[in-house]
Amino acid sequence: MLFRTRLARRVRAAVDPVAARLFPARPPGPAGRLDGVVRRFRPSSPAQAIVTGFFVAIAVGTGVLMLPVAKEGPGGASLLDALFTATSSVCVTGLITVDTPTYWTPFGHVVILVLIQLGGFGVMAFGALVGVLLAGRLGLRSRILAAAETKSSGFGDVRSVLVGVLKISVAVEALLALALAARFMAGYGYPPGRALWHGVFHAVSSFNNAGFALYTDSLMGFVGDPWVCLPIALAVIIGGLGFPVLFELRRRYRPIHWSMNTKLVVFGSAVLLVGGTVFITALEWANPATLGALPPGERILAGFFQSVVTRTAGFNSVDVGQMSPVSWMGMDILMFIGGGPAGTAGGLKITTFAVLYFILLTEVRGGVAVNIFGKRLSRAVHRQAITVVLLSVALVTAATMALMLLSDFGQERILFEVVSAFATVGMSTGITAGLPPAGQVILIVLMFVGRLGPVTLASALALRQRAPLYELPKERPLIG
Repeated sequence: MLFRTRLARRVRAAVDPVAARLFPARPPGPAGRLDGVVRRFRPSSPAQAIVTGFFVAIAVGTGVLMLPVAKEGPGGASLLDALFTATSSVCVTGLITVDTPTYWTPFGHVVILVLIQLGGFGVMAFGALVGVLLAGRLGLRSRILAAAETKSSGFGDVRSVLVGVLKISVAVEALLALALAARFMAGYGYPPGRALWHGVFHAVSSFNNAGFALYTDSLMGFVGDPWVCLPIALAVIIGGLGFPVLFELRRRYRPIHWSMNTKLVVFGSAVLLVGGTVFITALEWANPATLGALPPGERILAGFFQSVVTRTAGFNSVDVGQMSPVSWMGMDILMFIGGGPAGTAGGLKITTFAVLYFILLTEVRGGVAVNIFGKRLSRAVHRQAITVVLLSVALVTAATMALMLLSDFGQERILFEVVSAFATVGMSTGITAGLPPAGQVILIVLMFVGRLGPVTLASALALRQRAPLYELPKERPLIG
């Protein structure tokens, strides 16, 4: 009996310190209650942590934009205007309820620029990058969160991915800023300081596919200037490809060595860019309010620019509100598809749309397995693509119906606004500021959900996952 007592004491003495480190006791008093609240609401999955990170960034941005120093004139911005602008900036959308160049001060413009860069890079990825730069290492939790947000292939390469993302972002933005600044000075007589600031702001906004501009009419004043439109379009395309594609293109130059993801994004982007250019240019060619008043060469340039920015960025070099409803419908499709995954673009993503296309093609041909570029597609990807599309369509439909009840604008304009918000494009027919407060809140939710993705948000809101302990018998209903 004495031996057992001594053995129990030794085991307890060895286990208690380890248990104390693994499961620290809650301190007594208010500190203990606060610790309990933190533990209870701590994100339990990477998806929940990413959602929480974006929510915190938007909340902080809203508070800063409400300061009087951020707004021109007396007083500060209203809660709704600050919240809408902060959400649009962090979610790299570009929709606005107030005129960016005249409503906000230079301090407010800097805040918007920081929020755009933070949202485009990714809140969790940015936090992990700060850890890499300051401490030189990453903890397991930081690696998990950064890998989930950047779609890294494994925890081991997270650091190299983050550094690579930083290098690509800085290089593209710096080159574009210098090119635009030189053009603003040489072609428009801007002073060096103003030219550099406008170059930096539009470089960050375009690479991150945000669509914010320091001009009331966006980029309509540069509709015929290829030295402004083409560099911005190139930055939008690069940012919209997605960082995994950019990394692979940097290592592998021959398409035969590309992965399925890279092939889908590159070839899909090319098809959408050409198709969108032909579609918009042909429909608006004779419209005197858009392309019709321009020389033929500038019409093609404007059509190409609108095709590029419609899918992700949200700039406009012509008056979108004066386009035909058919053009709006085609642009709805381009916005809904969006750009490449794990980048700054929004929408369903090209890969999701391409997967659905090949599934449809396989079913029409009577095939069994879906084959893409000589590889068989996993059935789990089928379910993911269908889930994303159904959730996205349901959300867009519900939001469109809600805004139709809340406002007097036509269905075409409302659908365009909803798709633009959900796909984080930022293009507008001019009705955003005219929507009632409840309608603007709906757009805020759409931008937030669209930036994070329906699947990410759904998994983040799932409190627990339960593995099924049994399977039900199969049965096939009649289809069609």
